[in-house]
Amino acid sequence: MFDFAYPHLLWLLWTLGVFGMLFWWSRLSRARKLRRFGNPAVIGPLMPDTSKYKPGIKIVLELIALASLVIVLARPRAGETEQNSEVRGIEVMIAFDISNSMLASGNDDPNGISRLDRAKLVLEKLVDKLENDKVGMVIFAGQAKMQLPITVDYSSAKMYINDLTPDLIAYQGTDISTALEMAMRGFSPAEDVSKAIILITDAENHDGDAVEVARMAAEKGIQVDVISMGGAKGVPIPVNSSKSDFLRDNEGQIVLTSTNQKLAEDIAKAGNGICINGASSSALDNLTSHLGGLDGTLMKNVKYSAGAEQFPTFAWIALLFLIIDIFVLDRKIGWLNKINFFTK
Repeated sequence: MFDFAYPHLLWLLWTLGVFGMLFWWSRLSRARKLRRFGNPAVIGPLMPDTSKYKPGIKIVLELIALASLVIVLARPRAGETEQNSEVRGIEVMIAFDISNSMLASGNDDPNGISRLDRAKLVLEKLVDKLENDKVGMVIFAGQAKMQLPITVDYSSAKMYINDLTPDLIAYQGTDISTALEMAMRGFSPAEDVSKAIILITDAENHDGDAVEVARMAAEKGIQVDVISMGGAKGVPIPVNSSKSDFLRDNEGQIVLTSTNQKLAEDIAKAGNGICINGASSSALDNLTSHLGGLDGTLMKNVKYSAGAEQFPTFAWIALLFLIIDIFVLDRKIGWLNKINFFTK
């Protein structure tokens, strides 16, 4: 398969016709000017070294060189090649908490990095470790939303991670049970694939029975792991990027939020998973090790490799014809005049 990186630049090939018309017009104009001086049959012998054919040869050489340069700009390639391989992997659905409480500091310092930003860093590193696994993502606050269907496109997953903010869900709160239910529905229907839900939250649950839903997931063979964000000490929730003001209740008192570690552990226990602290340096290693205990299923992996660049070939063609054009003069070739191609 042959394609171009910038196929729209091939429209420049229309300029070949423009230059061809200009050359034809210039030759006609030259002929008209010569006729003003007299009969061409009489004037011709007065210009014995002028060739009738060299200008046409030169314009052809120049147009070929120009066409080759246009093709070089369009970057021709040999085309993508599809490579199929079979790998073992599992399906992982991420349930990511983007409630307002995730804007609070991830440690006891109110001005520290937010739970949300720390969770993004953890999730990006986690996606890097999911080499052959399929990944999907559900985001939630007071309601849940499917953000990324199950896929092997890790680049798209990282793109979505960077854009996560509480503004993506208007109804605030923290409904973990609804998020777990949606994550369960996000898996493929295949029954022979190992599946896991990774819940990233501060576990400040307001609605539903998350522990019971995690238990239901475990009964269906879906492992539920929890990455808890934040600390046990209450910290305020900033309402602006400068952290100059914080969320207040109806009485004007600053609202404090803390991680419900017990609930996070209960969810993980009910889901036959583990609960780890997102701030721990060994968090990801522990989680990936635990996921490694799941039996990977043989899955087809399709990769596309970019085709080899072909523009150097056309660059050499352009250079060759330009060099030839330099040595092709408008005069007749003297030594050819001495050769008689036709005998009487």
